[in-house]
Amino acid sequence: MSAEMPYSFPFLETATEVLRAVAHPHRLLIIELLQQNKTMNVTELYEKLGIEQAVASHHLRILKDRGVVQVRRDGKNSNYSLKTEEYYKILEVLTNVVPE
Repeated sequence: MSAEMPYSFPFLETATEVLRAVAHPHRLLIIELLQQNKTMNVTELYEKLGIEQAVASHHLRILKDRGVVQVRRDGKNSNYSLKTEEYYKILEVLTNVVPE
């Protein structure tokens, strides 16, 4: 007798890709900053993170490609925000399961 699996394999493959995308300290910090500030441009993010602009852009591209963040163009500026606030819950869950 086989139990019904609650999640499909294609869903789990997609979920794994999202988890890989957020699985970096800078990307988790970007999620936290965007949750707090709602929208930020790349300059604000790299200054807050204390990293180079190219590094911040690289992390943002990964998050954007996996649908974690969205970008809105405003002239020459690109403003980033979380695609859904639910991504912040990943950090909340980690707070409960990762030892200090």
